[in-house]
Amino acid sequence: VQLQAFGGGLVQTGGSLSVSCEASGFSLDDYTITWFRQAPGKEREGVSCIRRSDGYKYYSNSVKGRFTVSRDKVKNTVYLHMNSLEPEDTAVYYCAAGAVRPIQSTWARPGAYEHWGQGTEVTVSS
Repeated sequence: VQLQAFGGGLVQTGGSLSVSCEASGFSLDDYTITWFRQAPGKEREGVSCIRRSDGYKYYSNSVKGRFTVSRDKVKNTVYLHMNSLEPEDTAVYYCAAGAVRPIQSTWARPGAYEHWGQGTEVTVSS
């Protein structure tokens, strides 16, 4: 099982950016994929999740309405489309995979996911 995140970069406040998480060695029907982010000096936080099999989606309150998670089962890739970016969105973004079927109270727990990508850095300039 491998995850590779890419697509980060520098964007101005109010701009948009998409990051991708390419999965190999497993099917997106079998694993839930969650995006986390970690800003300098802060704890890792769950951003968005797309649940295995049924594709149910979760979002943190800080990104709801601005970010959209999607998946392409043919490409075995999960995307995080980020709009109306703010400097507070600056962080390293990680994708994680878990053979779990999370609910609202559990999807953002890092311990639920056994496989992690290497992270991609997103910087939003003010």
